Amino acid sequence: MVLSSYRAFRLLFVLLICSATLWPTFARASSSIAPGGSAADTGSGSIAPGGIQPETIQSDPQVCDPQADYYLGMENYPEAIRRHLLVLHEHPDNALAHYHLGFAYGVTGQHGRELREYRRAVDLGLDDWQVFLNLGLVYLEDGQLEGATEVLRLATLLGPYQPETHFNLGLIYERRGMFTDAEQEMLLSLRLNPHEVDARNTLGLIYAKEGRYTLAREEWSDLLSADPAYTPARDNLTILERAERAGAKNASDGAADSSRGR
Repeated sequence: MVLSSYRAFRLLFVLLICSATLWPTFARASSSIAPGGSAADTGSGSIAPGGIQPETIQSDPQVCDPQADYYLGMENYPEAIRRHLLVLHEHPDNALAHYHLGFAYGVTGQHGRELREYRRAVDLGLDDWQVFLNLGLVYLEDGQLEGATEVLRLATLLGPYQPETHFNLGLIYERRGMFTDAEQEMLLSLRLNPHEVDARNTLGLIYAKEGRYTLAREEWSDLLSADPAYTPARDNLTILERAERAGAKNASDGAADSSRGR
């Protein structure tokens, strides 16, 4: 089964250079969240019903009901919620059903219930990197940076070859001012997916916040050369150039003032 990640973040990164502020529009890389242990993917993002017997659902906490997952794959979230609640009424310890129910709650904006179901899935032993990734994103949206850091670290351990785990952990580190760790995670993400423009843009932001403006400019310039329509990099370069011009003017004015005072 393939669940498309429903979150498209517009995260705000603030960078003061001289008197200018960097306000890039940033969207988290859109990636597919593919929980394991469910019905087979049909190739179109929907789930083929059938193929798993009820006794299997009861005995395996990491197998979900294919009928309930069918509606999740079809993005009929109200019906998916209703059917997953029925599954959990019969099998309350089905960890994967709790995870899928939490995902459906999140899509429909019920984030308190989403968080509760993710936690329940983890408590029941679901150890897939995707549930920890989504749990970390809920914490991130809620401003719980320490909690997000903890679960996203687990996501990177469980999914070390998944670029989105490193990418989102890098975002958390950047938010917390842990720029060395943020840079490391963003570079790991890019090693796994060199063409992810959002990761490259964020790497430029990290460089800029560290005062490494030459590297930031190079990153954003290379991004624009490869994709001239990528506006966050263009905006960042524009603001950086304005800040540098303002800084040069302030330095010039200060020198003139000093000369008049002599």
